[in-house]
Amino acid sequence: MIEDKTDSVRPSLIWVYPTPLAERLDAATWIYTTRELRRLGWQVTLVCYGTADCRSIHNVDVHCIPTPSLSIFRQMSFHLQFLKLVFRQWHSVDVILFHPMSTFWVLPLRLLRWLARQDRPLVAMDIRTLHMIPPDRESIKDRLRKCYIDFMTLLAKHWADGILVITPQMADVLNISLDTLWGIWPSGVDAELFSKAVDLRKWPEPDEPVKLIYIGSLNYERNLMAFSRAVVQANASGMRFELVLIGSGMEENDLKAFADTTAGVIRMEPPVSHDKVPDELAKAHVGVLPFPDEEKFRVSNFIKLFEYMAAGMPMLATRIVAHTNVITDDSYVVWADGSDEHALLSGLQALWNRRDTLAQMGQAASHATRQWTWHEAAKKLKKALETGLHRHPIKHIAE
Repeated sequence: MIEDKTDSVRPSLIWVYPTPLAERLDAATWIYTTRELRRLGWQVTLVCYGTADCRSIHNVDVHCIPTPSLSIFRQMSFHLQFLKLVFRQWHSVDVILFHPMSTFWVLPLRLLRWLARQDRPLVAMDIRTLHMIPPDRESIKDRLRKCYIDFMTLLAKHWADGILVITPQMADVLNISLDTLWGIWPSGVDAELFSKAVDLRKWPEPDEPVKLIYIGSLNYERNLMAFSRAVVQANASGMRFELVLIGSGMEENDLKAFADTTAGVIRMEPPVSHDKVPDELAKAHVGVLPFPDEEKFRVSNFIKLFEYMAAGMPMLATRIVAHTNVITDDSYVVWADGSDEHALLSGLQALWNRRDTLAQMGQAASHATRQWTWHEAAKKLKKALETGLHRHPIKHIAE
């Protein structure tokens, strides 16, 4: 007979992500989805880098593994300790969910499972982004990392029990077969955390500037310099905008040098912890997403988009599929039909023309958040994991 374990006991997941989640601005993807997945009935062990005394992040229980400071040993040390954890729980785990950097360590578990003539644990890869660094700015380390991830993804397509992705476009670009694809689950937002920005915000008076904000990576591929230049041009033509860029990244110094020439129109601020992001958004009026129409952006969706929405903010965004997949109602967005300075300037002009309706646009954005919470994301992840369990049921030989 064939028995599906999910029908009799709570399914169990070990989710490994080899990074210090406590330090990541996008940690919500793993932390809050873990919280919601537990509420939906799954037993989840979330494994990440951390200190020996790390037991929770953002009030969510995690399993932190201390690692050496030298990066050459960090991955090996982390994954060896992770494997010890797996072996201790071997007979109770249904799924091990991993990311490309862990492939080398996780895929052999499928062979071990086969040698032991067991049906569990299943191993599944979760893919949420492509390599982001432009070729002309890659270091040797960046190129080696890209080659490694590409090769590990190729191995997983053939040897993992399943693959999960962030968008349908990601599955298409990576040519993942329907037999291998367990499901698609997007990013999300803690709507309750960000809703406080709605009450704190003061919309601009007619004689006040419209305050724009971007929070995230300050890397060249994000197109932030082109947007900053467009803001300066808009002000030179009679509009009044201020832009604050919060974060860090490879373009940080160049952006700072440019901001220093703008007499305060462009401001740079250091990264803030995730729980402080709503406070920063409350100080601004419009969230900006100036990303170019490139494959690495088309296949993803962005947590900051959902956070802008939950914070009750209108958005100025480029019309790319990563944005249009989410924003299906133009009532809270102004589109830029391109990512060059001219297109961004036209978008700013359109936004300036709608400045009297910013409060109404923000209200519409807030209402649209309901379908993009971490709870909704976790429901999609749960469905994907259960699809994998149903495809690989536990087999018992009748006595």
